[in-house]
Amino acid sequence: MAAPDFLHRLRAIRRLRRRFARWPWATLAEMAARAGYAARGAVYVSLGGVALMAAVGLWPKAEGAVGALYAWGRWPAGIALLWLIGLGLYAFAGWRALQAIFDADRQGKSPKALASRAGQAISGFVYGALAVSVFGLLDAIEDLHEADDQAATIAAVQQALELPAGGLLVTAVGLFVLVAGLGSMIRAVFDHFGRHVSNHEEGARWAGLVARAGYFGRGVALLPAGAYTASAGWHARASDARGLGGALQELNDQPYGSVILALLALGLMAFGAYAFLEAWSRSIRPEHVIDG
Repeated sequence: MAAPDFLHRLRAIRRLRRRFARWPWATLAEMAARAGYAARGAVYVSLGGVALMAAVGLWPKAEGAVGALYAWGRWPAGIALLWLIGLGLYAFAGWRALQAIFDADRQGKSPKALASRAGQAISGFVYGALAVSVFGLLDAIEDLHEADDQAATIAAVQQALELPAGGLLVTAVGLFVLVAGLGSMIRAVFDHFGRHVSNHEEGARWAGLVARAGYFGRGVALLPAGAYTASAGWHARASDARGLGGALQELNDQPYGSVILALLALGLMAFGAYAFLEAWSRSIRPEHVIDG
């Protein structure tokens, strides 16, 4: 390459860097994070709403996240909403990466902080995978295929069981979901949620109550899903597996199950409502990460 051409390209790269340096990256990251919290809220409100309707007999069965979102696809404007939710979930996964890898919340490196950041990393992976599923759902709606969470769960578990040590892998995933459920319930008791979304004592108290109901409800809902998955791995039977929707439906089929399902549905909706509060007023300060 001739020297003049090289210098010309170097100057072009420098001009491009200066132009992008003026972009408000921290503001964009904050907006993406807030959109992500709102998308998470939409997922859980939809999940809880469908479960509540199933409990009172207005919906055929409880659904998982993808199945609950499928209901939006039956409404013309719902397709646009699904696009927004999918993009928001990708944004939330990105925010989780900033939290986990770059410590955007400045939690530090204590054992408790590292455990929290590891949980955020796993959360980012889960919501990123859910975003992929949402866009797959859009393709299914376009092709007039109905979403079937339970069939997808069994198929995924069957594929995992066919891997070397697949039974142990599936069992470990089930145990992880169980631990996540228990952790969510423990957070409901001991965490101070209100301080994240309100500077006013009364507002923080009400936000804390909503969050506690949400985290406890989500935790209880995860327990049977984890137990069924662990059983599927332990016995090497993919048919034993249940996703969140399948586990909720199993509860609904038990004596007094509709009452239990209705309470869990309200808890899931409360978790979604708290996510909307986080989208609106949570302190999100990515600038020190972005600037760094």
